[in-house]
Amino acid sequence: MTVASSSTMIFAKSPSMFLNPQATNDLDRHVLCTVLYIKHYVVIFAKPRHWNHQKINNTISECISQLQSDCDYELKEKALQTLVSITKASPPNRNLLLQNNEVLPTILTLLTSSSRTLEKLSLSILFNLSLNPNLKSTLADMATIQHLNTIILSRGRWSTESGRLAASLICSLAMLDKNKAVFGVANTIQALLKAVSGSKGHVTHHLLSSLAELAQFHGNCTLAVRAGAVNVLLRIVENKDCEDLSGTALVILGLLARFDEGLKALINAPYIVSRMLDVLKGRCMMSNEGATEILVRVFDESEECLKEAMGLPDLMFVLAEVSVRGSTRAREKASQLLKRLEANELYAEDNLVFLKW
Repeated sequence: MTVASSSTMIFAKSPSMFLNPQATNDLDRHVLCTVLYIKHYVVIFAKPRHWNHQKINNTISECISQLQSDCDYELKEKALQTLVSITKASPPNRNLLLQNNEVLPTILTLLTSSSRTLEKLSLSILFNLSLNPNLKSTLADMATIQHLNTIILSRGRWSTESGRLAASLICSLAMLDKNKAVFGVANTIQALLKAVSGSKGHVTHHLLSSLAELAQFHGNCTLAVRAGAVNVLLRIVENKDCEDLSGTALVILGLLARFDEGLKALINAPYIVSRMLDVLKGRCMMSNEGATEILVRVFDESEECLKEAMGLPDLMFVLAEVSVRGSTRAREKASQLLKRLEANELYAEDNLVFLKW
């Protein structure tokens, strides 16, 4: 009998179940049966969960034992693929994996393997683990970072899946603020800039994303500027074949410009205003936002840059167009720049009249 039919029967006999003792007993029996029924299924569901947890733990131990043995690459590849599957979509499984003290040293050893497949799978596992916020600090130790730097600096891996995964892993670990300084100490900023200078293809996007994340820390900005970041990033900005990368490069330049070292380096870069004007003539929304942000900063700091701007007759026309058709942020910055240029133009005219008088 269902709860609905039982309730119907009770209220059909009496307006209140308390006036019908027999009905009350029927209800009590029904509730008791329902509770036992639920408990039965709770037990049934609880057992497989416990069993699966134990099974995963056993599988992890077996995979690690296999990876530490002298078995051939094919068996090790299968063991790593199993660990990738276990960690791919389950945060609890990632925590479970790293509870095994042998996991991290074993995977780091495989990063130095001559097999690119084993290296790629090992990086995939580390990247999956890094998706858990509570594991980012554990993974960002010097041994792991030095391995990642080596992969980033290896010319043979820049265009490979390993290079992309290494850069993505750096970006993921750097999302934890206290890890940003650790990467700076480990010379990762210099490694990324060197890799960006010589890289081509899709891996450059991942390298720049990692730089953008690390550049949010002041100390890393200083390191980047001293390593020649401004010139490296401006070359990317001026490369017409990779306009999609230009936006990210300009974001990083904007982060560097928040501090004196980066702002001075931008002001001292040859024809910085003309270079930003070329960017604004394009159609990339992210690039326009970055270029207007940089111009606002350099105009506030440098009279020389303002003079350069006054000698570019099409700058005001381009800024006017951006102030109407750009994104919200670009429109705001373009309007600021127009007001600044107009005020400077009026000031120059007043001075000219005064001198003539």
